[in-house]
Amino acid sequence: MPPAMKLPDIKDLTPDELASWLSGHGHPRYRLDQIYRWIYQRQADSFEVMTDLGKTLREELAASFTIRRHETLCMETSRDGTRKFLFQMVDGARIESVLIPEKDHDTLCISSQVGCAQGCRFCMTGRGGLARNLTAAEIVSQVRDVKCAVTGDLRLTNIVVMGMGEPLANYDNMLAALNVLTDVDTGLGFSGRHITLSTAGVVPRLADLGRDTNINLAVSLNATDNPTRSRLMPINRAYPMETLLAACARYPLAPRRRITFEYILMAGINDSPDDARRLARLLRPIRSKINLIPFNPHEGSEFHRPAPPVIERFRQILVDKGYTVITRHSKGQDISAACGQLEAKIAEQF
Repeated sequence: MPPAMKLPDIKDLTPDELASWLSGHGHPRYRLDQIYRWIYQRQADSFEVMTDLGKTLREELAASFTIRRHETLCMETSRDGTRKFLFQMVDGARIESVLIPEKDHDTLCISSQVGCAQGCRFCMTGRGGLARNLTAAEIVSQVRDVKCAVTGDLRLTNIVVMGMGEPLANYDNMLAALNVLTDVDTGLGFSGRHITLSTAGVVPRLADLGRDTNINLAVSLNATDNPTRSRLMPINRAYPMETLLAACARYPLAPRRRITFEYILMAGINDSPDDARRLARLLRPIRSKINLIPFNPHEGSEFHRPAPPVIERFRQILVDKGYTVITRHSKGQDISAACGQLEAKIAEQF
């Protein structure tokens, strides 16, 4: 390993920690903002290029820290233009991020953990369990590195934390990363309205998220009764549906904002008209909208995608009940970049 790679990543320091380091070396706090702007807004890879800092400070920074990027092991492009990035971190751990082209912008789906501990039966990501949490720097670096790697036609305005891992199980690092992503003055400058975090339902952290951020919340629900949801999502045994939905009803929402409930449709499991009607009743007390996600098949899965008429019947029942419903046609399926497919091909390729 090159000597510089053994140094700590400066992006892992909190603002207070970096300010303390600067003070201890005789430098004023305002240098902190200059350093952050170079890293996040100008995409600096070395301290040497930070020409509005004095030479002594640049040398001290270079002797103490590095500005680390993930190693891009692979970048696959789907027929629909979706791009999947396989990143390797300094310890050899691997994660995936997915850049999704939309009509007038791009959305980046980022990961919060290496693997996942939730064990949802329909998801490939959790099959290997949880290896570790990502640091705040490793979360932010996915965005920073994609912005650097993709030039020209990149229209990246939206971030979804829906990749590998359960973000609320890595709360402190996730919050620190969100602060950088939404910092207009010195960070990456994304609007909180354009960032969505998806959770399987870590109920104790929902109130924290509502207090600490102004981002959008999505909840992966996927069933309308406890036995079915517990079968699909073991987290339901700890936080059953009535507990989860009560927490969602209390979640602080700005005017015109709603919680998105994600519902993966699986043939013969949760796709009946009765399921649709129960879902409508369950969500009635909550300002909500619904994303229907037809199951994305993957090797070894026990579940299947419903037929198109079944999907449309389910959607129409919800629409007739007054809900805003979007049927998500997942992109990137041919490169295993769709919902629930991340990490599917790492072992095969490398």
